[in-house]
Amino acid sequence: MNHGFETLAIHAGQEADPYTGAVVPPIYAVSTYKQDGVGGLRAGYEYSRSANPTRTALEEALAAVEGGVRGLAFASGLAAEDTLLRAVCKPGDHVVIPDDAYGGTYRLFARVLEEWGVTFDPVPLGDVDAVRAAVQPRTRAIWVETPTNPLLNVADIAALANVAHDAGALLVVDNTFASPYLQQPLGLGADVVVHSTTKYVGGHSDVVGGALVTRSADLGERLAYHQNAMGAVAGPFDAWLTLRGLKTLGIRMDRHCDNAERVADLLLSHPKVVQVLYPGLPEHPGHEVAAKQMRRFGGMVSFRVEGGEEAAVAVCDRARLFTLGESLGGVESLIEHPGRMTHASAAGSPLEVPADLVRLSVGIESIDDLLADLSQALG
Repeated sequence: MNHGFETLAIHAGQEADPYTGAVVPPIYAVSTYKQDGVGGLRAGYEYSRSANPTRTALEEALAAVEGGVRGLAFASGLAAEDTLLRAVCKPGDHVVIPDDAYGGTYRLFARVLEEWGVTFDPVPLGDVDAVRAAVQPRTRAIWVETPTNPLLNVADIAALANVAHDAGALLVVDNTFASPYLQQPLGLGADVVVHSTTKYVGGHSDVVGGALVTRSADLGERLAYHQNAMGAVAGPFDAWLTLRGLKTLGIRMDRHCDNAERVADLLLSHPKVVQVLYPGLPEHPGHEVAAKQMRRFGGMVSFRVEGGEEAAVAVCDRARLFTLGESLGGVESLIEHPGRMTHASAAGSPLEVPADLVRLSVGIESIDDLLADLSQALG
């Protein structure tokens, strides 16, 4: 039977406990497991780096909501990225990345993987021809964020999947901004989905985690081997918190989207805002592609202000209900200056973000309160 998203988020991998009938998977705070004779593992469990029942429940749920065959949970989004890249690349290989990728992803490529011998080229992913031209014989992956962080550019997942597969490369999609509720890249041809589950999947700013979900069982097994060998796994309590957040993802995302649309409208009409970046706006260059591959347009809004960097920083400082902080995707609204905060590592690179840019993670508070706070912060 094909179940809907919310049903999968609540039930996949989360059958009632056979001993007690508990409807929520227990937190298995355990490192090792009694074996029934040498090599006789109960349900495949021997050591919690390799597998843990709470983590298994999360991994099965994540695979279900993304429409994949294998899910893997990690200690952070960057741990998931690092494991994936070291599993599919070797020294001398090449990756195409977005020209406005998340600063942590750029740092991983530029400061860690490049020293290991993996090269990369930043490319505007909205330009399929430019992506195709950037592919090299040693390209092993095209790395996609859509929408991107923080400029909210949109990439055509199906078109880029064709480019990647024609070159014998993988299409990797960081689906953190959209969440599996709004977008399912595997169904559009992606090979792997990456998440910082810290963000919308967890949803409450109380847990750090990451995930990979694959379209093929073979790639899933390969990544699972590296997950165990490298060891950056989600702990049982973190897995439990993330699983709890996943259950309400659908209803939260609807509210995030409702509020973000109203925030974008306010910003469009404000005289001190010179540009609003939100895929839900008809004038956004990626609007048609986003409408084709997303259920709605998400809870992230970026904008540029009159007066440059100091004016942007002042807006962040004046906000009260929008909390000044990094990260995103929680129930509370956040505001930040990417150039000095989340994307400081990209300063001086081709991925440097505009100095007058402000990024909002629009929460699920009462919308009139959010609009009032933004209005006073803009002055």
